[in-house]
This record gives sequence, structure tokens and C-alpha cells, in this order.
Amino acid sequence: MTNPVEPLRIGVLGAARIAELSLVGPARATGHRLVAVAARDRSRAESFAAEHGVERVLDSYADLIADPEVEVVYNPLANGLHGPWNLAALAAGKHVLTEKPSASNTEEAVEVRDAVAKAGTVFMEAFHYLFHPVTRRLHELLDSGELGELRHVEALVAVPAPPAEDPRWSLPLAGGALMDLGCYSLHALRMLAPWAGGAPTLVSATGGGREGAPEVDEWLDADLAFPGGATGSARCHMDYSELRMTCRIVGSRGEATAMNFVLPHLDDRVVVRTAAGERTEELGKRSSYTYQLEAFAARVRDGAALPLDAEDAVTTMRLIDDCYRDAGFQPRPRTALPRP
Repeated sequence: MTNPVEPLRIGVLGAARIAELSLVGPARATGHRLVAVAARDRSRAESFAAEHGVERVLDSYADLIADPEVEVVYNPLANGLHGPWNLAALAAGKHVLTEKPSASNTEEAVEVRDAVAKAGTVFMEAFHYLFHPVTRRLHELLDSGELGELRHVEALVAVPAPPAEDPRWSLPLAGGALMDLGCYSLHALRMLAPWAGGAPTLVSATGGGREGAPEVDEWLDADLAFPGGATGSARCHMDYSELRMTCRIVGSRGEATAMNFVLPHLDDRVVVRTAAGERTEELGKRSSYTYQLEAFAARVRDGAALPLDAEDAVTTMRLIDDCYRDAGFQPRPRTALPRP
């Protein structure tokens, strides 16, 4: 595919499985370059590069960040390594596309935000769902008035359990269902502020710890309230019977449900119910990650507006920490930057 803008020169931290879906495929589809990859185990990086067409393998994360050819750093590392390596990449003057959340807790997210301001580079959390026509359609339905005034929203992001050794179950690596999944639910509710009289605030949260690791949340439910009177429910579960990622918006005149708002390439349906009847809209299964990379590149190359920035990341992280405290957990600890 011909790229209308100069290709981004992207360096990938780690050889994470998610990178194939979240970056490799989108870069291939849009003509951007994967110039380098580094992993803790060089052999893994070499296998990743060979499989995915990455141009070079470097010895360490620090080497990748220092490489002058790398202009964008993509950070899909374990949650606890987002903050430290985002800070390192920003200090090196790189643009950063980081998996969510941007940091382990609010204090660290504020440091990242301040580093972005100092670097003057483009920084974005990878809330890719926001760029897909499925989510845009939910917002359009509110904007058009077809659903009436917003009354209630329910977002559920749930998956079958990762393996026991997965870093998503590790407290030192800032694991937990809310960090990995619930951030989508909370963010989706936050993005409804324009139709709800302002941003939501936490009413209460409950959660359950993982057997054998009670400080790590296996599930968490948060109830929120909007200034305009609407209510919200943001739920997440990391040991669920199936993959479910639904967002249901209820208005005074009707409701709409996205059947998979997080991964719409798996299910692009939005079901709309009003007094006129029920209809199902199919919004397209092109990857939300591809839309995201296009938007990020347009920002880097042309200064195009983005709906996400480092301040937005702080707001999300603050809400995550509030949910943890109210549900009886502690905010996730910071992870010290590993030696190069």
C-alpha cells in the first residue's frame, strides 16, 4: 500500500505477542517502517524480526532508544515497564506510542506527562478502540439525538484467564484486571463526557483478588456518575468464561450496544433499539490498530489533532487508582528502570 506521508521509523521495545496485532500488521498495511527491535532475550528479538520484517535487532532497550534512526518508540512491555521506558524514550527526544496505561500509578503518569511537555514530542496511549468506526458510531448516535439524553452506560471487558506465569498477574509488574482490561471500560465512559455534562466521577468500586495473589485484582466493578445525571458501570474480569467486550449506551429515546468495542475486527456490530424498532449496523472489520497508527502518523507528520494526550493519560490513571483504593486494593507500585 502506498503511504501518502513519509513512513514513520518505528522501534519496538520487546517481542510481545500483542505487537503482531497492534503494530506489525498496521505498519505493513500503512507503509510504515519497523526499523529496530530489542528484547531481553536477543534470540527472541531475532525471531521476531525475521518473522515480521523488522530491519535490525539491537542488544537492549536502551540501545533502541538511543538509536538515531528510531524516531518513534512503541512500548508494549508489561504494565510496570510502561512508565520507566516511556520516560527514557521521552528523555531521548522520541515520539512514543505506549500500550495502556502509560504508567503504574498517578504519580508516575504525572512524571510522564511532564516529560512529554519537556520533550515536545508526540505521546499517546494506545486506546485504539477510539479510532474505529464502531466507537465513532456510538458517539454519532448520541450526537444526532436519536438515543435522546444519555441516561446510563455499561462497559464490560472480560477475557479467559491468562497463564499463571503471565505478567498480568504480577503485582511488581503492575498487573491486574483493572490495569489490563478495566482501563478500556473506564476510558470509554470518560469519552462520553461531552454528552453527559462533564467527566464521570467514581461512586464506588468492588473487586476480588486472584487466588494465591490477593493483592492482584481478578475482577473489578466500578459505578460512576456524570454531572448531567447519567450513571455508568465499568466492569472488568480477567478469569471469565469467554471473551466479552461490550459497551451499551442507554438514552431517553433508545439504546445502542457495541458487541465488541475493544476488538471490533472480531465483531463490528452495533445494535440500535428505539421506538422505531431494532437494527444492526456493521461498521467494518478493518483493525482499530490500523486506524490508530494512521492517526498517530498524521499527528507526527502533519500536526493533525489527536483525541488523546499525556494529560488524558493522567486523568485515566487517577481514576484507576481511585477505583483500586475504593475496592480495597492499593495502586500499583512503580517498577525501577532495569539496567541496560
